[in-house]
Amino acid sequence: MNRLPGKEGKGGDPPVLRYDGRRLVPGDHVPVREYPLALTVNGVELATLLASPHDLHYLVAGFLRMQGLIRAPGDLLTLSVCQEFGAASVRIRGEVPAILSPTLTSGCGAGVSFHVPGAAGKAVQIPSAGPFYPPEALFSAMAALARAAESYRSSGGIHSAAVSDGERLLLAAEDIGRHNTIDRIAGEALLRGVDLSGRILATSGRVSSEMAAKAASLGISVIASRTSPTDLAARICAELGITLAGYVRGRRFNVYTHPERIAVRKEPERIPGVTGVILAGGKSRRMGSDKALLPYQGVRFIEAIHRRMVELFDEVIVVTGAPGRYDFLPCRRVPDLFEGVGALAGIHSGLRHSGTDLVFVTACDMPHLHGELIRHLCGLAEGADAVVPEGEKGLEPLHAVYRKSALPAIEKALLDGEHRVVSFFDRVTVRRVRLSDVTQFDPSLDGFRNINTPEDYYRLRDGG
Repeated sequence: MNRLPGKEGKGGDPPVLRYDGRRLVPGDHVPVREYPLALTVNGVELATLLASPHDLHYLVAGFLRMQGLIRAPGDLLTLSVCQEFGAASVRIRGEVPAILSPTLTSGCGAGVSFHVPGAAGKAVQIPSAGPFYPPEALFSAMAALARAAESYRSSGGIHSAAVSDGERLLLAAEDIGRHNTIDRIAGEALLRGVDLSGRILATSGRVSSEMAAKAASLGISVIASRTSPTDLAARICAELGITLAGYVRGRRFNVYTHPERIAVRKEPERIPGVTGVILAGGKSRRMGSDKALLPYQGVRFIEAIHRRMVELFDEVIVVTGAPGRYDFLPCRRVPDLFEGVGALAGIHSGLRHSGTDLVFVTACDMPHLHGELIRHLCGLAEGADAVVPEGEKGLEPLHAVYRKSALPAIEKALLDGEHRVVSFFDRVTVRRVRLSDVTQFDPSLDGFRNINTPEDYYRLRDGG
């Protein structure tokens, strides 16, 4: 049972309690520590910093750097911290002002912090000259920050910040004060000789004007936050050429300044004159449940396939015997016209319902569709009723292109009780794409990989 900090040994003091919706019960939460550190520089009592009680030498060095009192490690002659008495003593080159000029901010505590002279006169960055970062770099930085935020997970109430080069985490810091996290990063970078120019600063909290100014003084090019910036922070970033992103979560974010630094991949043009058809009418007997609805990489199989198809085709159709089962998909869902006779009936329905002469057909359990291979197949359709690639075990008719001119042959096969997909091939013009040609676009043949049993699913899900 935990007691409030500073109450140890006083038997009458109440423990931390938690209301569980009905009553107050003993809790297990320990409030985060707030530690006052009196800072003396060259014999001058300069400030008292309210902070978290770890790595205080980084905090002190960063604070002095942000105030413009030091610029290089050699400017620090001595730095000592006595945690027992909450005091830090520093000797630096140069003079020390008797009082630092406070400015009102929207930060933590009383809302008073010190000015950031390092940002004044800072060279304006030119976003069009780089560095450039893809959206994934911002997501990666925020994910790395979350993994590094150990104190928050244990106690809560802690702010965190980190610097990334777009691929890996360079520095990270936590503190009860949002601005202190930047000072800690500035101090550690100074003492360890880490250049922060052009990097991404990720922060867990609101981006205030002071945080933007501090980031500018460090040469940061991108600031990314899980929450919102203030309007003044946006103005500072706009003037100094810094890209400012907020609400970086759930694979989305807002960009408030200089979006030209975000290297969004240009979407390729969709394939004209072809409809994408997803076959989802199978019984999934060997799987034991609907394969299309199995979870895969955060979504369902059929969702992953639909997203890929939407990137490639203007029209996407799902052929299914249970349209309501897939009503979460924003596309047309059509039934088989020949019920219960397998994938050939699905191809027939897709051709009948499509608004184009050509369709590209795939199954609902093939999530690794390769766009360039599909474009290649569609480009070979001139003069053919079907374009079918070869896989390691033969033809892959459920990853193929079909033309409406094949409909009479397909219907005859269905009426004659011939339900194998290849049963009509001898009655139409089929262009076979050799395996050697296929592997130039998809060397591992992942595009043909599907699942039929739970073991298949587990291997695919686990990357086997």
